[in-house]
Amino acid sequence: MEGLGRLLIINILKHIFSSIFFTKRLYLALGITVCVFVFAFSFDWLYLVGLICLWLLIFATITDLLLLFVNKHGIHIQRTTPHQKLSNGDDNDLFLHVKNNYSFATNAEIIDELPEQFQFRNFKINKHLLSGDAQKIKYTLRPLSRGEFHFGNILAFVCSPLGLAKRRFVFEQTLVLPSYPSFLKLRQYELLAISDRLVDVGIKKLRKIGHSTEFDHIKEYVIGNDIRTINWKATARKNQVMVNHYRDERSQQVYCLVDMGRIMKMPFEELSLLDYSINASLVLSHISYIKHDKPGLITFSNTIHQTVTADRKGTQLFRIQEALYNANTNFEESNYEVLLNHVRTKLNQRSLLLLFTNFETLSGLRRQLKYIKHLAKHHLVVVVLFENTELHELLNKQATNTSEIYNQTIAKKFDYEKIQITYELQKLGIQCVYTKPQQLTVNTINKYLELKARGMI
Repeated sequence: MEGLGRLLIINILKHIFSSIFFTKRLYLALGITVCVFVFAFSFDWLYLVGLICLWLLIFATITDLLLLFVNKHGIHIQRTTPHQKLSNGDDNDLFLHVKNNYSFATNAEIIDELPEQFQFRNFKINKHLLSGDAQKIKYTLRPLSRGEFHFGNILAFVCSPLGLAKRRFVFEQTLVLPSYPSFLKLRQYELLAISDRLVDVGIKKLRKIGHSTEFDHIKEYVIGNDIRTINWKATARKNQVMVNHYRDERSQQVYCLVDMGRIMKMPFEELSLLDYSINASLVLSHISYIKHDKPGLITFSNTIHQTVTADRKGTQLFRIQEALYNANTNFEESNYEVLLNHVRTKLNQRSLLLLFTNFETLSGLRRQLKYIKHLAKHHLVVVVLFENTELHELLNKQATNTSEIYNQTIAKKFDYEKIQITYELQKLGIQCVYTKPQQLTVNTINKYLELKARGMI
């Protein structure tokens, strides 16, 4: 029993001493005291002054430590998140709830052990907390990849008004948050669509060409109705003018074909082309679901990776999100023949196929063009290509030497080939979206709405 008691006391003392850290203020005061003792060799009366300073410093340090350790739970910190996951490529808000349980004001230095993917080595929050004060601290994180993000403990270094020592608190707040494709943008577009404010983010309002032939119901004629829609049989029965009411065609299949080949690993502003495509696919699937169409998904590279059959079930968007969560490139060359055979097997109905891919050269397009042409025979194909914005920065830069002139010449060649690729596709009647990676979502939605307004789906 005595041995256990001694071991317990040793562990308690070890825990206390491991939580004590001295501040610069203490070392400065100690340095001044040493200087007083040094000068006491020349001036004897300074020895008594130095001795008084030393004892006062010792007394103040002990008092400071007692103030810090008299309350076992002097400060409390808890991390909370609005969602149980992170949105890839977006600013995610996280919150620290801090409460000071001391009877005096404290200065707290808070360190949250963030996931290694962020590579933050100096994340620190300094807060002044009054007695009994409770604060909610917000900070943002922007993940640039999908997967699991492991959060560690929260550390807090607290000092009293004397400021000679700090006490370390460790709060076990380990947390694993998965990083999903951009669901925050998904909700943003959903809210804007509900409030009819999609133009705020660049979505164009398109005038519908002609009218749909999908019959909805018969209603009474009012001034402004198209007289060509008068239903004469219903008019004769009701003895008043009745017109047919039509609605947009619904339940059209909208598939996002996401290329996961090695070329989609190319980064732009820290996000890869694949991540841009995944975020845009998720938002487009949601918009098409709101428009009463059936969203679907196919991911491929040298083989078919994931297939989510187009449907309008309530869980459809969740299935698409889960399929895109772990999607990643395998650095293989994309096989469009495999994609063509898979589409022929799985898609029996004419569908809108949005192919998210990238071709850097005209020869690269021509190798796959015959398969895209076969897809376009039975479906409406839209090829989504990425504009190399970093290439434009090089072109707009003033060349100062021969090497830079050579680099700009090669850059102009690649830029010209990109434009030729779009012309080649349009010449064959294949729809094309040539866009900057940052504007991919907006431009893709605009294309979808344009095709719908023109009645091509």
